[in-house]
Amino acid sequence: MGTKTTACIVTHNNIKYIYRTVATLLEHTKGVDFTLYIVDNASTDGTIELVEKEFGNEKNLKIIKTGRNIGFGAGHNIVLDLINSDYHCVVNPDIAIDDDIILKMADYMEENSDIGLLSPRICFPDGRDQILGKRDPKLHYLVGSRLRDDEDPNGWLVEYAMLNEDYSKPFDIENATGCFMFFRTKAFKSVGGFDKRYFLYFEDCDISREISKTSRVVFYPGAVVYHEWGRDSKRNFKLMAVHMKSMLSYFWKWRR
Repeated sequence: MGTKTTACIVTHNNIKYIYRTVATLLEHTKGVDFTLYIVDNASTDGTIELVEKEFGNEKNLKIIKTGRNIGFGAGHNIVLDLINSDYHCVVNPDIAIDDDIILKMADYMEENSDIGLLSPRICFPDGRDQILGKRDPKLHYLVGSRLRDDEDPNGWLVEYAMLNEDYSKPFDIENATGCFMFFRTKAFKSVGGFDKRYFLYFEDCDISREISKTSRVVFYPGAVVYHEWGRDSKRNFKLMAVHMKSMLSYFWKWRR
């Protein structure tokens, strides 16, 4: 039945959004042979209990409990040896879709064998586009992003998000945001999944760069996902510290 596609959601206390994410993924993947993995990093808010109650009978849903919070990348890497698909999606637990974008992205990848990673158009729930980095991070880009005004983006943010490109057409990018990443599975496996040095943040920038060594990374506006995007590291000092640590790890790794 159709192209074989897998997806993985890593959860940690995401009860607020997880039902909608799982429900929309299961509803809008009828055109592909689809399996969804949910890796729970020791949620304590009832996230996994809700998933088990509402979706426990779904044959194409598999739940993995890590028993502790091992982080974003490590959680996704758990499925590396389990997946035997043509394409694999990394999905945040605060994502929703409203049509079969998985099939659209798989078809586009079928037509373009030199692409290893696709990034869809990412919108707020009200349909506004999210301004997200599409070039490799640089310190001034990150400053521009922190000082952002989405109504009047500064020059650094314009450059970082490649806002001067024609967003109605696909174009090559350097950085695919981690809230929704559509990999050619063999490309995802070839780089060993996400780099273990990142607990959270910058692992998406890193893997985009690794994938681009051997294949293209492309923005594809023909597929739209809806993302809550809480920007938690701006309000949570612990997450801010994690963000800074990952940033330093990223810049040290790619310093040359």
